[in-house]
Amino acid sequence: MSEDKVIKLGEKRDKKVEKSEQENTQDSLVYCSFCHRPNTQVLKMVQGPGVNICSECAMIAVQYLILNDRMPSAEAQQILDAFWGKAR
Repeated sequence: MSEDKVIKLGEKRDKKVEKSEQENTQDSLVYCSFCHRPNTQVLKMVQGPGVNICSECAMIAVQYLILNDRMPSAEAQQILDAFWGKAR
């Protein structure tokens, strides 16, 4: 199982991509558009067309969106607990 740190979205997937091209992509630095940390300092990086977001910023964004109403539902609270490692 491949554990790529940079996941690209918004591109056509071509199964015939040369291995050297894949290695170049994995070795290059990709910076989060929000916190500006490189992919070497975060768990995962999602790369979209013209924008990147690290896993930590994505979790913060999800938490903000869920808590925007100040009263998360039970399902939303379970998701937040799973993100932050809290056991119920």
